Amino acid sequence: MSEFKINQRPIGRTYPPYVIAEMSANHNGRIENAYKIIEMAKRAGADAVKLQTYRPDTITMDMRTPEFMIEGGLWGGQSLYELYESAYMPWDWHKPLFDYAHQVGITIFSSPFDHTAVDLLEDLNAPAYKIASFEAVDLPLIKYVAQTGKPMIISTGMANAEEIAEAIAAAREGGCQDLAILHCVSGYPAPAAEYNLRTLVDMQSRFGVPVGLSDHTLDNTTAIASVALGGCIIEKHVTLDRCGGGPDDSFSLEEPDLKALCEGAKTAWQALGQVDYGLSSSEQGNVKFRRSLYFVQDLDAGETITAEHIKSIRPGYGLAPKHLTALLGKRLTHSRRRGEPVTMDDLASAE
Repeated sequence: MSEFKINQRPIGRTYPPYVIAEMSANHNGRIENAYKIIEMAKRAGADAVKLQTYRPDTITMDMRTPEFMIEGGLWGGQSLYELYESAYMPWDWHKPLFDYAHQVGITIFSSPFDHTAVDLLEDLNAPAYKIASFEAVDLPLIKYVAQTGKPMIISTGMANAEEIAEAIAAAREGGCQDLAILHCVSGYPAPAAEYNLRTLVDMQSRFGVPVGLSDHTLDNTTAIASVALGGCIIEKHVTLDRCGGGPDDSFSLEEPDLKALCEGAKTAWQALGQVDYGLSSSEQGNVKFRRSLYFVQDLDAGETITAEHIKSIRPGYGLAPKHLTALLGKRLTHSRRRGEPVTMDDLASAE
């Protein structure tokens, strides 16, 4: 599998998971909140903070006919235009937020939703791009992003295998060299049982690019579990206050949970390690507590060894218990005392 870098941070299975803190609409219309989310993501240990770059009229139309209305769920009763009008990030916020992230020392990039958004982000020298799940079928947008030459991450929520292959092909045709895809369930929130994380293994072999998870579940279990199946990127919505009333607040992580995600994902990756049947460093001092063979009675030279004379006990300074049967029925050539370990010399010299 290929590996690549975003702002010099390597991404791939041989590196700790790359954690993206998705701000989405959780600024709740106040740039001060956006600044605080950037600070929070940095404190919590995230690798990047991500924005969404669109305007209501670049993502939908101001219509209230049935097909433009949202039924049920978090945003039921609103039109698409009303939702995005309340949720979008004003374009004149982008430069100050990019500048602030640079000052804080955290990578910042965005999901563009049309060509003009890409142009804005290019003016800000965005180091990477994310294609949202709903836009994974917008092949012209993917090709346009690919022409920037920047790394691209594509979420695959709702996309079938054929559509994922088409999105990857569009990215490659546009010139994208550094590409990753994220398994995703586009429910808000999404039940963990619907994530089918074993899909990550198939995605790696089928598409040959780094894979990760865009996680919309309510806790960190699913995201951390994805690391064990090869996930090398984790994207999670974050907020200052899960009860803040914003469009995405209710299924987003607050700072303590984001910190726990960053730490837990790294620990899971470290625990994977490599195939190794040897003693770990933490085990070295405990070898003495394994079972081994000890004399449990005083024996004189010439006595025949029986099962009553030797026992498998702790500590582990004697011969391994597997040698017990080889000793039974043999005569000692020298005396041994109760509490002494059976040694190789005993095994070799017994007649």
